[in-house]
Order: sequence, then structure tokens, then C-alpha cells
Amino acid sequence: MTFTELGAQFGSVALSASMAVAAGLVGCFAVMRRMTLAADAMSHVALPGIGVALLLHISPLIGALVMLFLGTLLIWALEIKTRISTETVVGVVFTLALAVGSFLASGEELIDALFGAPGKLTGLEIGFGLIGAAIVIVLILWLKNALIVSLVSPDIASTSGINVIALDLTYLLAFALTIALGIRFLGVLLMGSLIIIPAVTARRLATDLTTMLSLSVAVAVISTMAGLYLGSLLQRETGPLIVSAAGAIFVLSLLKKQPA
Repeated sequence: MTFTELGAQFGSVALSASMAVAAGLVGCFAVMRRMTLAADAMSHVALPGIGVALLLHISPLIGALVMLFLGTLLIWALEIKTRISTETVVGVVFTLALAVGSFLASGEELIDALFGAPGKLTGLEIGFGLIGAAIVIVLILWLKNALIVSLVSPDIASTSGINVIALDLTYLLAFALTIALGIRFLGVLLMGSLIIIPAVTARRLATDLTTMLSLSVAVAVISTMAGLYLGSLLQRETGPLIVSAAGAIFVLSLLKKQPA
């Protein structure tokens, strides 16, 4: 293995780990905000962007990111205007995005978009991914207390000087960025699962928010590393293996009895 190949492999592993940390943190608040189903649906919003990027012969990551941010702004605006829940609005936008994306992408390109293609990561994508993951991690940790207060009571948050509307938008953008980070690894069909499954597992096992955040990150990282290793060993796509590993850990968490 050459030095360049070794560096690319290390960069890919580093990006995988940082993406998993971001997913674990974002997922905890998604679960508490009752966005469990919305997380999976929202990842599909990236599909039209990927299709357009492929038609223009540019990086699919750029198309996915642009479409996710535009979709997030649309979802946020519709939620404010209509007062419909985030999960409902995401569901509507998701179905439209999936239909348009399936029309724009086809064949092997569609398979890569749906299930990911980590072996084809470029140096630019790795660099962008590491920076993006760092932004998400810092944002969630920085806004943690404000997010908790707004979950307990938006009115209390407002009287405490928290701009709830801006906070919601910031979180949704961080959510969208996290999805974009993992699309090349898991594709639009599976990225939502890595955000939700570790967080749901952590919620079953944790007794406080700090422990929940830590456990969610640990489950996401372990699942991702296990999936990458098994994918390399079995010469299979890593996305399904990563989600399967997360699912296996969740099943094991069911062995813990919940307090009556």
C-alpha cells in the first residue's frame, strides 16, 4: 500500500468516526423532539440534489448538501406558517424529493445514492466532511442547554432570552449537515437510521442526558467501525453492515429491564 493510499484510508476512517459522533449527538435531540421518523425521511430530500449533481458532473456531496439546506429552509418555513409538526412537513417534502430524485438518477448512480459509495471518496470530500462534522459537534454541545430548555417549554425558553425560532432553524441545519456527511457512507436510505438507532438505544440505557449523549456517540462510532471492518473483510457495501451493527446493539439493549 502506497503512502497516498494509506493517507486516503486513514482519512476515510477519521471521517467515518467524526460523522458517527455528529450523528450520535444530533440523534439524541431528534429522538427527544419526536423526529424519529422524520430523520429517515429527511435524508431522502438529498436525492434530487445528488441527481442534479450527477447530471452536471460535479460532486454528489455538493448537490446533496445544497438540496438538504434548501429542503430544511422549506420545512422550517412551512412549520412556522402552517403550525404543522416537523415530522408531518418532512413527510410531505420527502415524498416529493424521492420522486424527483429517482427520476434524475438511474442505474449504478442511483444505487450509490441510495446505499452509499465510501470507496469513491475524494480528498476534498474527506476534508469537507471533517470540517462539517466538527461544526455539528461544536454546535450541538454549545446549544445543548438551550435545546433542552426549548424542549421542556418554548415559553420558558423565550422568556429566558432564547430565540426559539432561530434555535429550531440552527438545529435543523445541523441535522441536515449531519445527513450530508453520512450519505456517501450509507446513502439516503440508511443515513437516518444511524442518527436514530444509537440515540434510541442510549435512551433505553441512560439515566440522564449527559450519559445518553455519551452512549449514543459510543454506539454510533462502534457500529460504524464494525461496519467498515466487516465491509472490508467481506468485500461488501458498508452501509447495510453499519446499520445492522447498530440494530444488533439496540436488540441487546432490550435485555435491560426498564424501571416499573
